[in-house]
Amino acid sequence: MAFARFSQVSLAFGERKILSGVSINLSAGTKAALTGANGSGKTTLIKVLAGLLESDSGERAVQKGARIGYLPQSGIVHSGCTLREEADRAFAFGYDMEREIAEIAGILSANPGNAGLLERYQTLTDKLEESGWARRNAKAEQALLGLGFSALDFDRPVEEFSGGWQMRIALAKVLLEAPDILLLDEPTNYLDIEARAWLERFLLDFPGGFLLVSHDRYFLDVTIHEVCELFNGCLRRYKGNYTHYERVRAVEMESLIARYNVQQEEIRKLEDFIRRFGAKATKAAQAQERQKMLDKMERVEIPETLKRIHFSFPPAPHSGRLVCTLEGLSKTYDNETWIFRDLHLVIERGERLVVAGRNGAGKSTLLRILAGADAAFSGGVTYGTGVSLGYFSQDSAELLDNNAVLLDLIERDAPTALVPRARDMLGAFLFQGDDVFKQAGVLSGGEKSRAALLKLLLRPVNLLILDEPTNHLDLYSKDMLLDALRAFAGAIVFVSHDRGFIEDLATRVLELRPPGPDAAAGSARLFPGDYRYYLERLEAETQEEAGAVAAVQAKGGGQQKSAVPAAGEKQRKIERRRLEREEVRLLNEITEAEAQKRAREAELAKPENYSDRTKSKELHRRVTEAEARVAALTVQWERVSGAL
Repeated sequence: MAFARFSQVSLAFGERKILSGVSINLSAGTKAALTGANGSGKTTLIKVLAGLLESDSGERAVQKGARIGYLPQSGIVHSGCTLREEADRAFAFGYDMEREIAEIAGILSANPGNAGLLERYQTLTDKLEESGWARRNAKAEQALLGLGFSALDFDRPVEEFSGGWQMRIALAKVLLEAPDILLLDEPTNYLDIEARAWLERFLLDFPGGFLLVSHDRYFLDVTIHEVCELFNGCLRRYKGNYTHYERVRAVEMESLIARYNVQQEEIRKLEDFIRRFGAKATKAAQAQERQKMLDKMERVEIPETLKRIHFSFPPAPHSGRLVCTLEGLSKTYDNETWIFRDLHLVIERGERLVVAGRNGAGKSTLLRILAGADAAFSGGVTYGTGVSLGYFSQDSAELLDNNAVLLDLIERDAPTALVPRARDMLGAFLFQGDDVFKQAGVLSGGEKSRAALLKLLLRPVNLLILDEPTNHLDLYSKDMLLDALRAFAGAIVFVSHDRGFIEDLATRVLELRPPGPDAAAGSARLFPGDYRYYLERLEAETQEEAGAVAAVQAKGGGQQKSAVPAAGEKQRKIERRRLEREEVRLLNEITEAEAQKRAREAELAKPENYSDRTKSKELHRRVTEAEARVAALTVQWERVSGAL
């Protein structure tokens, strides 16, 4: 069994200790996540494990012949060949073995009695066969298709692909290399939901071991068996998936926070005594003694991830119930192939609509149209009374004032009440310490994107249009954003590749499908339920299609006889249509009732209301009524859904 063992690894950059006595063993069957606060040293540790960065001390032992594959977060660019040829470079180990086998065969033809060479020849031949060498072309195509490339991309020059697709190429190559140990630093950053699902399946079947960093909770829960947390330079292991780790860690943190609070109070008292009596001759000795106690004290540290910021939007301006209406919306790029055609949609106040579909289906295009950033379409887009919108896309980062200091940039857009909390909010978006005094022009692409998102969220709007808002956020920032979006009183239309984020936020799903080989236009379907409901419907459709195909095949492709009388089948179809209409009605009513409940809760939260006993009592009653209505409608919907 191939292994890589690292013992007591330590590393410092100047006076700052990054790793302190870290030990970890990786082998076949290891399925682990590396977690820790932003800046805790996760990327540094992975580079040390990959052999790209030398530690100050400690031992690194990798079994002879074991291969370690490493994927960085970004920065890989390919050139000089086609996509197919670049993917084939992942099999360099096989070509090397093939050359050595040929050389040994030449020597053996002249000296067939060399036992050592015969053994080496057989070992290499067996290893090459076990690696799936004969199927390398099929494996390369499978990986590229799974990660979102099309067959038409295979012969394109790699220079034509953008940065995100360059990283997909790099990911495909490191997987195709079939190493014994995989080290993946944010492999899901540039993947859509379909590609993430393919990677999940790959890792579940992967026979080697892997250690990965990811900010996608769902992805981690599906793929890993243990979590390694890096905190204050030390590493600790937790068995189980990521959600289990969070539960266990939360219990541990209660004790840690209690000790931290006690120590902070002790520190405050010591510092207060030193400050008051340090200059007095009668108390100077006692003050010096307390200073020694303070200097020797082993400080209790709390992870940055526990210092959670509760971010809330400025109150959404009031708008009518109908926020936006699309009538016959159509979009084409070449007047032949329509991205979508004759799309009708109504977006209501309080709704959270996710636009789903594969890359190229037109999700970002639809959001640009809704935001007024793309006027090249036909059909109508009508906004309701009092609607004010905010739009975030990956291009928003380029609109920042590069000469502005980050803190000034945020304070400039923040409502007066939020200006004192500007540094806290920047911290929630991963800008720590002196980062807030950087000019926007020196920020990285991911940092600019986070700053642009925060800048948008500080504006009082009632329609948020968000294209991949979580791309550059860690798990804790995502949770903070999710809490704020759930409490937002306006409407949200969004695109995301983070399944957990979608499942926790979406109330309806609009699915876009790109034009197929035999279709001149893409299609759109609205699912009046959350994302789990949408996935269940897709699964049911897939099973129905598979059943229909199997039935036809069983009959040899001939005419299948009905299993029930024609009249009974017709009645079943009528009943199903009735139930589907009833399901849509109930889901719409549930959405409306939930919006009413949120609105009443928002009213109750206003100081002028909760401080008035009469108003508070009446609003509590109305909230209770809304909760009861949601519960009753949900029971009805579950009954109809079960019948369907």
